[in-house]
Amino acid sequence: MPSLRSILLLAIAAACGTPAHAQVGAKIITVQDTTGALAPPTESDSKTAAKKFQALPQRAQIGPPTSFQLPASGAGDTGFDSSNTKKRKNKTKTKPAPLTATAKDLPAAQPLPLPLPSPKTDDAASKALAQAPGTPPVAFGPITPPPKKRKRQEEADPYAALGVHAGSFYLYPAIELSAGHDSNPGRTPGGPSAGVYTVAPELRAQSDWSRHEFKADLRGSYSWYSPDTTPSLNRPYFNGKADGRVDVTRDTQIDLGARALVSTDNPNSPNLEAGLSRLPVFTTFGGKAGGTHRFNRLEVSAYGDAERTVYQESRLTNGATASNEDRNYNQYAGTVRGAYDVYPGFKPFIEATADTRKHDLAADFSGYRRNSDGLTAKVGSTFDLSRLLTGEVAIGYTQRKYEDPRLSDLKGLIGNGSLIWTPTALTTVKFTASSTVGESSVPGVSGVFYRDLGVQVDHAFRRWLIGTVKAGFGYDVYKNGAVPSGAALVTACDCGTVVATGPARDRVDQRFSIGAGLTYKLTRQAQVKGEVRHEWLRSNVTGVDYTANIFLVGLRLQL
Repeated sequence: MPSLRSILLLAIAAACGTPAHAQVGAKIITVQDTTGALAPPTESDSKTAAKKFQALPQRAQIGPPTSFQLPASGAGDTGFDSSNTKKRKNKTKTKPAPLTATAKDLPAAQPLPLPLPSPKTDDAASKALAQAPGTPPVAFGPITPPPKKRKRQEEADPYAALGVHAGSFYLYPAIELSAGHDSNPGRTPGGPSAGVYTVAPELRAQSDWSRHEFKADLRGSYSWYSPDTTPSLNRPYFNGKADGRVDVTRDTQIDLGARALVSTDNPNSPNLEAGLSRLPVFTTFGGKAGGTHRFNRLEVSAYGDAERTVYQESRLTNGATASNEDRNYNQYAGTVRGAYDVYPGFKPFIEATADTRKHDLAADFSGYRRNSDGLTAKVGSTFDLSRLLTGEVAIGYTQRKYEDPRLSDLKGLIGNGSLIWTPTALTTVKFTASSTVGESSVPGVSGVFYRDLGVQVDHAFRRWLIGTVKAGFGYDVYKNGAVPSGAALVTACDCGTVVATGPARDRVDQRFSIGAGLTYKLTRQAQVKGEVRHEWLRSNVTGVDYTANIFLVGLRLQL
């Protein structure tokens, strides 16, 4: 019969076993029903739960597969195992052998490469993206092409003078030395030949101001001949002018100018008296002042001008002197001009001038009152067409009325201008035209109408070798310079004879010239020049025609 102790132990074991099954056998599982909704959690024992999970599709499992084996009834978290099973011994992990390598066995260490900085960019959009996160801004407008490489601009003339920078001015000094032969320096029919030598200094100045402007051009020379003749042909020459501009406002400016000329009459001029030992020198100097105002495209100018001409005394072969006071005079003029800028580079204009000439003596030594008044009107245009054609040209009409009624009015068409045409980069063509009315000291002659035309072509065979061809034509009219009487030969104004029948007529001289030259540019400071020129004159008065041939070589030095 079992003892009481055994019965108590069985009762205690039965009471403790049932709760242990309930603690681990019940499990909360979340599954989906056939509609896809989550089913509420259920509690069951291990057998019921296993059957239900076996019936569910595989996709209903959430998490790893669950093992439904019952653990030991004495399971806990204290480390006590009531299943009475032998524990498996953990396998001993093999430890890696200690490092025994020495420093000598190790390879030489190489430093890691430094990170290269990213290239900088000046793109404004890139900077904006670097400073602010997010989507880049949407590009607006056309594609921006990369900037073009700026080409180095070549100099138009690599042998041009550089000049001297003096304060706020650029100065361009130069001097030319030339020598040669003239077959007829006196410009007389069949005149003797002579050697000719010339020294010609010059100075140009240009201001370097942001506003206003000043420029000057001074050129002089002295020529002498060997052997010399009577009258002596050795003579000076000087031509200088200076112009200034004062910019008062954007549309208003003041123009100022001064000029001077020192020269002699031409050796064959009818104005020269007989018996001279040397050519008398005259000086002309003057200036102008005025202003210009622009009304949009319309430009209006007005200025006044004053000029004086003075002659030296004439030296005669007998040692005496003769006064030229009756040839001295003053000239005063006023000019108005209107121009319209049709388009850039083409500006037509119209100009009118009124002037008066007052001599120091009321009448000359021959008794003629030579004071006069003149009117001149011109129309023309200035050009600056992309450097292809630059300059100014005008045509017009002039009339001069003399105080003495015995002196006929001097009038006629005039043309003035200077145009530079550049058809190619190697060729330059220059056209010139001028018309002036000069005074005369010949009895009965009102004055001299001078008209001149010229053309010069320069071609660069090399940048340092320039060839030149030029031609000129002059048309001089001495009003009433040839006075015929019947069919006889009559000497008029000590300038020759003419055969004619009828009323008095003018003396007309036609001058021609043609030449060629070559300039070799050694450096910016030195040039070698050579020129051959042929000149001739044809007149309606006999005994004055001439022909001359000139040959010159020279050296130009400049800074």
